[in-house]
Amino acid sequence: MAEEPKETKPGFQNPVAGFGVTFKAMFKKRLTEQYPEQQKTTAPRFHGRHQLNRHPDGLEKCVGCELCAWACPADAIYVEGADNTDEERYSPGERYGRVYQINYARCILCGLCIEACPTRALTMTNDFELADSSRANLIYTKEQLLAGLEEGMVDSPHAIYPGMDEQDYYRGLVTEAAPGTVRQVAVSKGETPQEAASTFGEGEPASEKVIGR
Repeated sequence: MAEEPKETKPGFQNPVAGFGVTFKAMFKKRLTEQYPEQQKTTAPRFHGRHQLNRHPDGLEKCVGCELCAWACPADAIYVEGADNTDEERYSPGERYGRVYQINYARCILCGLCIEACPTRALTMTNDFELADSSRANLIYTKEQLLAGLEEGMVDSPHAIYPGMDEQDYYRGLVTEAAPGTVRQVAVSKGETPQEAASTFGEGEPASEKVIGR
């Protein structure tokens, strides 16, 4: 025997039931956030703007492997690697990231790129203010993403710590730049010896700490 159809609500009750959530919200206290005067506090592991990290002596952790670009589902990362030389060294390894760009008009801040990075060169900060009026300004370059210098660091390029090799850097055996470390001339960037003259020693103050420029 076939089941009898269930009774439905009268037609005039359907619109009222549909506005049930609206009617409930009408009597709740409104929540107003005073942004940007009062900055929102993000979670400790919030996925914000990226940062390219350095080793404790100032050399860059990025080795230009492009794994982050391959892992990006939005094709937002562009990397060009180049070879290090003894005269112009940016990282402890054989290669470094000569060009590094992230297009935040495409980036979905998923974090897959930092999971793919083998050297922990790429991490994400808590900075979420990325809006801009120009799409060109949303393409962040290596200079914008690279972490600033902390105490005990010398800006790259410069030679690796004496007596250390690439593996020692990844083991954490290098804790600061060796006394007397000299910043090399960045010929690939068109620098001259006079522009690159800078040494790290007792009489030179450490550069200002800048995280997430």
